[in-house]
Amino acid sequence: MIKVKLRGTESTEQLLKRFKKACEKEGLSKEMKRTAYYEKPSEKRRRRGRRQPTK
Repeated sequence: MIKVKLRGTESTEQLLKRFKKACEKEGLSKEMKRTAYYEKPSEKRRRRGRRQPTK
């Protein structure tokens, strides 16, 4: 879970920017985009195979 605490006189825009950066660092937005639609098992295997480097 991502938690962001308000620092002193920090504005809400700055707080939101730090939150978005923390989400990117955790890979949360990428995961949400990936699970936003159904992916066939064959497409998952193909994507997983493409990511692995060849020996």
